[in-house]
Order: sequence, then C-alpha cells, then structure tokens
Amino acid sequence: MDLLQQIVARAKADKQRIVLPEAEEERTLKAADKVLGDDLANLILIGNPDNIHKLAEQWGLKNIDKATIVDPLNNPKTEEYAELLAELRKKKGMTVDQARELVTKNNLYLGCMIIKTGDADGQISGALSTTGDTLRPALQIIKCAPGITCVSGAMLLITNQKQFGEDGVVVLGDVAVTPNPTADQLAQIAYTTAQTAHSVAGFAEPRVAMMSFSTKGSAKDAKDKATGKSVYIIDKVVDATKLAKEKYPDLKVDGELQADAALVPAVAEKKAPGSDIAGHANVLIAPNLEVGNIGYKLVQRLGGAVAIGPILQGIARPVNDLSRGCSVDDIYYMVAITECQAQDAKKA
Repeated sequence: MDLLQQIVARAKADKQRIVLPEAEEERTLKAADKVLGDDLANLILIGNPDNIHKLAEQWGLKNIDKATIVDPLNNPKTEEYAELLAELRKKKGMTVDQARELVTKNNLYLGCMIIKTGDADGQISGALSTTGDTLRPALQIIKCAPGITCVSGAMLLITNQKQFGEDGVVVLGDVAVTPNPTADQLAQIAYTTAQTAHSVAGFAEPRVAMMSFSTKGSAKDAKDKATGKSVYIIDKVVDATKLAKEKYPDLKVDGELQADAALVPAVAEKKAPGSDIAGHANVLIAPNLEVGNIGYKLVQRLGGAVAIGPILQGIARPVNDLSRGCSVDDIYYMVAITECQAQDAKKA
C-alpha cells in the first residue's frame, strides 16, 4: 500500500467533518462527489443549494445529496456566527453588521465559523482563492495552535530512493508561508513539520534535520561589510536547533546539517559523527522559504519525486490551501490529509 492509500485508509477509519467553501466550483464539486461515493469524509458544502444540485445533475454526480449543504444567504446560524465573529474581532473594531456581511458573503469566513463553533473539523479552499484569502479567516477565527505563533507549509516528497528518509518519503518544511523565519519561528516549524510527518505521513518517529550549507560548524556566517556583524544564516539554524531541543524535549532534532549529512549515513559518519539524526533524517527543515520552495521543486522536477502539499500547519484546526491549478484528485487527497490532521488535533 503506497503512502496516499495509507492516508486514505487512516482517514476512512475515523471520518471527520470537512468544509468545502467553494462547492459551486467544478473540480471541487466533482471531488466532493468522489469523496462521498467512497465514504471518505463527512462533507459540508457551502453554496446555493439549487445551484449545487443543478451542477451536480449537469455533471452526472450521484452522491452530492449525502453532504450537508449550507446556504450562506439562508442560514439559521447567521446571527450566532455574526455575533461571535464580532466578539472575536472587537479589538479590531468589527461590528455585528460587518461580521454578518462576512458570514453571508464570504464562504471562507463562514467555513471557519462552522469550525470555531464545533460543527466541523477542517476546511479546504484555494481552487478559487489565494493563499492569503484562505489563511486570513483561519488566523482571525481559529487562530494558531497553543504555543505556536508561526504558520508554515510542509511538502510530502515521495521518491523511489527507498534508502532515504522513511522508505523513500521525506517531509520538507517550510515551503509555502513564512519567508524568513526567526530562530524561534524555525524551531516552531521543526515541531509542526514533525507533527505533520506523524499525523499525515504516518511516521512513528519523526527525525528532524535543521538544514544549512554548513554541518556542525564546517562553515561560518559571512560578515556584513558595513557593520562587521554576522548576516545570521548559519547562526540562525544553530540557535533554532537549540531552541527546538529546549522547547520540545521529546522532539528528535539535530543541526546544523547539510542535506547529504542529513540523509546519507556514510556522509554523516564523516561530517557529524555521534549524531543520532544525521544520515537518518526523515524530516528536513529549510532555513527559509526561498530554500524550501526551490528545493522541493528541484526534487520534484529533476528527481522525479511526487510532491504532495503544501499542507498548512500550526493552525488550531486544519485549514488547507489548494493550488488554483489543482485537479479533482488533488482535492480528494487533500480531504484525506485534512482528516488525518484533524484526528491528530483532537488528541492534543
């Protein structure tokens, strides 16, 4: 059974309530039909019920009646949601009228309110919306997980190089959200990416490598010519590793490590002798978004890896973002991934 099949199996074993706020979009509705037909999740579709049923009939979809459909313009919970949203955002000056406008005209806000009040476990959008549009209501309403201030995105990289990572699977973060994390944020990214590796990829023991172009002091930070101060590249990774070990004592993490030292035992023996992570890492943390995003795309395009994600992490309940070029299958598997995250969030 490959990783995607494993994720689907775990999702089916404990179905979650997942909101699809872009339910009148073609790929989303077709994916919803497949999810419902396979009994993968309990879906909440946001949209005009007449339009959804008309589109389902037009596209030959047979399972949409198994979903709960929420009409934002005719929702008995509108006032409850509006009052709660206004309360959540009162420090920002939001009125009940403004909140009502959001929960009736912005499906992404409505979906997050459904989660906030305990009627759903996660949300997926992005087929029509930007990452910013997806994240904004999630951070305003659901907020970050306890102890976390930094949202990030992880990528599952599935390769045919079984000797690396976890039988050829590596989880890489951050690839999507935080451009230049501080040492503390990088430590949080290490922790939340390890959580994703456990809850989604099924790793029994995430082993985290904090990556750099240096291994254990083999290179030193460059100095700014004007000030003479460190440009804080390697030092940030070193500091982040220390913070991660202090803040998350159960996390198996080491750094700074070059990519080959993180993945290849023979190289690790030479560059990082005595490390219990070097040569055996299955979770890789990039020092910044530039490295993470470029790195996964190179592995995907030149190395032939299957890249799944980005999977957003650090939010109290899972809210995931799709590419606007996503396929029906992309949405289907993201439903399963979001369910696995929701299952894990409930255990916290």
